[in-house]
Amino acid sequence: MTYKENSQEKYGTNDATNKSGKFIPQIETNLRKRQVIVPEAIYKASGINFMGKRIKSLLFSNDIPIICNTNAQAIMAVYPFTPELKIINAICEVASVPVFVGIGGAVTNGYRSLNIGMQAELMGAKGVVVNAPMANETIKQISEVLDVPVIATVLSLKDDIEGKVNAGARVLNVAGGTKTPELIKLCRKLLGDEFPIIATGGHSEEHILETIDAGANAITYTPQSSSEIFSEVMNSYREKMRKYSKI
Repeated sequence: MTYKENSQEKYGTNDATNKSGKFIPQIETNLRKRQVIVPEAIYKASGINFMGKRIKSLLFSNDIPIICNTNAQAIMAVYPFTPELKIINAICEVASVPVFVGIGGAVTNGYRSLNIGMQAELMGAKGVVVNAPMANETIKQISEVLDVPVIATVLSLKDDIEGKVNAGARVLNVAGGTKTPELIKLCRKLLGDEFPIIATGGHSEEHILETIDAGANAITYTPQSSSEIFSEVMNSYREKMRKYSKI
């Protein structure tokens, strides 16, 4: 039995080739086999080079176990509550890939967002994400103080896209729902082909490819929740128990 056959039998690895047609060896272990895998279509994106690291896939999650068990190249840690340093610290502490953290935009704003951003940078965050409502004046203040890039979220065609960039946003995070491809095309029209854009890709490979074709350089992927994954695991255990009980 060849190494390839033995590896596939023991670990369940799949054949994988790169664009040149060369075989890519895959290493897995029994204990680390279960992972949140981002869709393969994401890797058709160009990627964004963040301080020497090329990133195409970002996992949109604040779930520590999921963050520890994913093949995504970065983490987008944004949540619908006031940002807290203990949450930012926990995520930066456990993540083995770059983390981009939310520092406010609507209720949390102004100097509070600036202070959170400064602390997040010191904790190891590789970038800070500001939500769409954040004033351009605040984006300017944050970008002038922080060394890590400010990633400004764009939600609709009516957003002040050029204003955010002129204020110091170095990356756009496009989250327009079903209008995301259209919104990306508008950003490209206003900013050109070279400005870095991260975008939500939806849950299907078709939507991801549509988003990339519109001009996104990197894609955020929202995984199943821990409870949904655990439910699937428990169902598989129950199925095995039913089989064993018939023996």
